[in-house]
Amino acid sequence: MSSNEIFSNLTTLLDENHACYRVIEHPTAGRSEEVAKIRGTHLGQGAKGLVCHVKGKGFRQYVLAVLPADQQADLALLAKQIGGTRASLASPKEVSELTQCVFGAIPPFSFHPDLKLVADPLLFERFDELAFNAGSLECSVILNTKDYLRIAQPKLVNFRQVE
Repeated sequence: MSSNEIFSNLTTLLDENHACYRVIEHPTAGRSEEVAKIRGTHLGQGAKGLVCHVKGKGFRQYVLAVLPADQQADLALLAKQIGGTRASLASPKEVSELTQCVFGAIPPFSFHPDLKLVADPLLFERFDELAFNAGSLECSVILNTKDYLRIAQPKLVNFRQVE
């Protein structure tokens, strides 16, 4: 599967579920701040996806953990909330195998049976639309927040760092 296939799978899923969204093509942008500026969105509207490996006491699970781009993940809290004892970011090889995307281009949807989707509830509390790279660093989707929650059905897990 290529990133084009990820984009195609994503837009097909959104269309089949009558989601309200739009696609924006833009110059390559890897950092959340850069891409928000290019998209014309707030940094907090960005849905940042982190592929993590949660382990502990016989527990092993890959997780696509999604949170607002203006927040930082607390991986220890994520592990605890999922049922493990520790979590780490997956290797670039694991990320590629599980998402068919490069770092920074991962949409907040899991298309792999071994990749559990979780989202921090703050993602749904502040903005009517979420923005994310759609399998490519040059293509973004801006999606209605309620449609994302309805279609992706992530498990809601508090895992952002709280000051």
